[in-house]
Amino acid sequence: MTYEKIRRLLEELKFRGMANILDDVLINAEKEGTSVRDALHELLAEELRYRRERSLIYRMEKAKIPWDWTLSSFPFDKQPAVKKSRIMELADARFVERGENIVFIGDTGAGKSGLASGLLREAILAGYRGLFYNVQNLLDDLYASLADRTTSKMLKSLCRYDILVLDELGYLTLSPEQMNAFFKLMAERYQANKSTVITTNLDYDKWYGLFKPKDMVDALLDRLQHYCITIRIEGKSLRKL
Repeated sequence: MTYEKIRRLLEELKFRGMANILDDVLINAEKEGTSVRDALHELLAEELRYRRERSLIYRMEKAKIPWDWTLSSFPFDKQPAVKKSRIMELADARFVERGENIVFIGDTGAGKSGLASGLLREAILAGYRGLFYNVQNLLDDLYASLADRTTSKMLKSLCRYDILVLDELGYLTLSPEQMNAFFKLMAERYQANKSTVITTNLDYDKWYGLFKPKDMVDALLDRLQHYCITIRIEGKSLRKL
């Protein structure tokens, strides 16, 4: 009966990790003569492990990574244009701690999105909060937020992520409102010292054909490249191999 009362208290307090192993720990303590201190330590250690696991699962789900790409599964042998050693140097996610940006530039299918997804996954495993966003979808959502006046709220939410992956920045038809919202997002993430990873088939000089006016693009690139690692992938499409 005492076990059941303790279990109910743990469940009410939402100590689910401890509740899961309560019977085993207490029964073993009685058999082995384990001290109260050791039994309590085992229960607390399990609760911490459980909460970290649940936090990781939650952050992975919220990241909305569309593929199962990992750095360990990326076919480096089929894409010699990518230096594996350089990518693996980023796998510890310290670039996120430093607030550095990463821009992958290359042709379609070269592996940019896969590498960005892999780095995002590693950052989440390291304890950071991240989000994967297709650029077109982001711009559409920003435009929709203008109608119900939730743009400020959306930008604030996006700036809370430690790492934001913006995938497939390419030639798009953008309204002035969408461009302004995008500029503001990048400016606010820069001020908050948050990392942004961008994949694109456009080198920096081509961004002037995508965004306008020129002085705004200058400001965007100035902030983006201030703390930035640019990785160019001049290789064949992995989809054709």
